[in-house]
Amino acid sequence: MADPKSDYTEIIIIRHGETEWNTDSRIQGQLDVDLNHVGMQQAAAVAARLSKEPKISAVYSSDLKRAFVTAEIIAQSCRMLLPVKDPDLRGRHMGDLHGIVFNEAAKIKPEAHKAFVSLERDQIIPGGGESLNQLYDRCTSALQRIAKKHRGERVVVVTHGATIEQLHRRGSSNGMSAGKVLNTSVNVFHLSEEDKWSIISWGDLSHLDGVDNGQVPSC
Repeated sequence: MADPKSDYTEIIIIRHGETEWNTDSRIQGQLDVDLNHVGMQQAAAVAARLSKEPKISAVYSSDLKRAFVTAEIIAQSCRMLLPVKDPDLRGRHMGDLHGIVFNEAAKIKPEAHKAFVSLERDQIIPGGGESLNQLYDRCTSALQRIAKKHRGERVVVVTHGATIEQLHRRGSSNGMSAGKVLNTSVNVFHLSEEDKWSIISWGDLSHLDGVDNGQVPSC
């Protein structure tokens, strides 16, 4: 837990709750998809957990509904004002792959699918999509800005699976990605004044015990 005398910010990074597109394995990217019933339950569960933990100073969120509604539920449970929207916390722009069921992408949009599965981090997705490097630069810069504003405090950031994978890449000692990031998983980072990132805990889903939850890894 951060305190006013510490030289770091504790940031609790949470993936949004489940959507119907998650359950369908349909690519969301930056399309604005609502939480489903399970997603609302997941958001309530993580909010109840955080309300029992040490004080949270602020809640930040992607401006997409599935993240922002999750963040609103957290903020209400912690008796805080509305979350701060930050478009730089959005998931990866998936270009021509938006709205397509993942298993059909190679057939329907072969060039975009080829770009998505490419190991080249500077490979953009056709149709206005982002490369992994573009996503990495955008979301790590956003988290660094939040950390500098809230030094010595605890804050919550609600965002998307692909974004969290890139934040993990920045914070991990070997620079690798996290793999699957599940809905409302809790991931705790410390960001210091020296621009040092540390991952304190990863992928905690203990708050979902008893919640009907058909976790699907997707953005």
